[in-house]
Formats: sequence, C-alpha cells, structure tokens
Amino acid sequence: MFFQHLLNGIIVGGIYAMVALGYSMVYGVLQIVNWAHADVLMFATFIGLLLTTYLKMPVFAMVLLVALFASVLGMSVERVAYRPIKSGNRKMAVLVSALGMSTFLQNLAQLIFGSGTRQFKAIESKSFSFSGFTITNLQILILVVTSVMLLILYILVYRTKIGIAMRACSVSVDNAKLMGINTNLIISGTFGVGAFMAGVAGILIGVYYSAVYPTMGYLLGMKAFAAAILGGIGSIPGAVFGGFIIGTIESLGAGYISSAYRDAFAFFVMILILVVRPSGLMGAKHIDKV
Repeated sequence: MFFQHLLNGIIVGGIYAMVALGYSMVYGVLQIVNWAHADVLMFATFIGLLLTTYLKMPVFAMVLLVALFASVLGMSVERVAYRPIKSGNRKMAVLVSALGMSTFLQNLAQLIFGSGTRQFKAIESKSFSFSGFTITNLQILILVVTSVMLLILYILVYRTKIGIAMRACSVSVDNAKLMGINTNLIISGTFGVGAFMAGVAGILIGVYYSAVYPTMGYLLGMKAFAAAILGGIGSIPGAVFGGFIIGTIESLGAGYISSAYRDAFAFFVMILILVVRPSGLMGAKHIDKV
C-alpha cells in the first residue's frame, strides 16, 4: 500500500507543482502574491469543459486552447489589477487588488456557469493492476504531461533570452530596465507563462477528479501556495520540490492516519519546516546590511 499512496501523492504533487510555479515566478519578479492565479485556473478549466461538452473538441486541441486562454487571462489580470498600482510602496493596495480580482473571477464564473459542480469526462479512465499495485491511464497521462511541462519551463527559463530577462527582473526590475529590458513585457510574460501551466494543471485535475466548480481554485491555490512557500517562494526548483512534498505528505497522511484530515497534513508540515527554515527548503537567505 505504501507505493500506491506514494504514487497517488506524486501524481497530485505534480499538479500542485505546476500551479505553485505561477505563484513563485510572479513573486520572484514582483515580490507580490497573485491571489487570482488559482481562479484563472478555475476559469480555464470551465472553458475546457465547454469545448469538450459542446464542441466535441479533441483533447489535445482542447488543452492547447485552454492553456492559451489561461495565458491571455493571466496577462489581462496583470494589466488590469497589478500594473496600474504596482509602482512605489503599494504592497497593501496590490494585495487588496489581488483579492478583489480573485473574488471577481469566482463570482463571474458562478454567474456564467452556475454554482454547482459539473462532471468533466474528457478522458475515459482505465485501470491497470500489477500484483496489487494499480495505476490508471489518467495517472500515466498526468505524469507524462507534468514532466513535459516542467522540462519546457526549465528550457524557457534557463536556456532562452526570455528566461534570462525573467531572471534579471527577479534580481532587480529597475536594473533590468536600465539594461534595456522591456520589463513590462517580461512581467506580463511571466504572468502568461505561469497561467499557461495553470491552465494545463486545471484540465489535469478536473479530469482526474471528474469535477469542475467555481470555488475549486481556493483550496487548490492554497495548497499550491503552501508548496511555493515550503520550497522557498521565488525559487522555481523550490516550487516543484514543494509541490511533490505537499502531494506526497497529503496522500500518505490520508492513507495511514485519516482522510478526514487530508487537507491539514500539508499545512502542518509547511508550518513545521518554516519554523526551522523560514526561507523555505530551497529559498535563498536574505541578509540585510545596515
């Protein structure tokens, strides 16, 4: 049973990692938390449901369109809710704006799609058993897609000029601007890349649990944010590592202790680790000189 719970944790942890990357990337560049990130995921998942249900679109095309939609929506959120007020010492205003955008997207989804839960049956689930060990085609698909998306992000961030510009902005937006980098474009692109991955993650988790609802982004976003904090917010490897840790602990705790406290295990471990290492497992320690 241990390996079964471990597999389930890795599957869900991969999804948490993809969502956590959006939080970590935006924080790394702007030092703000994009609380609307998970609601962009939720909205994109509903779009995927509509494309599958009414247009009978093939899964691959649907996922691509949903990810692009999420990317555009993420960049629109940055343009409307963050860019006008991010300059200067206005972190409280940015926080309020982020929470307002999150609430707006949730209520807009309820207005358009209703407040109930809808089934998402884009892919038929099939199980394969090997000497007591069970894996489904959906779990295999999630593993493959997660691995590919993380590899693509790694190449983008560490092997391209856009990635160099992103990392330069994460060090200092002002200095990056002095070096001739279009920081507004890079910041918008950072929101777009994070939202693109969140759109894919939304489809994966919607199909995995066969459910889509307007408030699905709240708990998922909290767990992904916990993963980003655990790994060291602002650190891309940390967000990935934190996502897998949160998913694994959640699965093992539910399997061996109680599923009733499934959502509490991850946050307990996060608090425990942050007491010992406030910067997170892979976060850089900041030293202030006076």
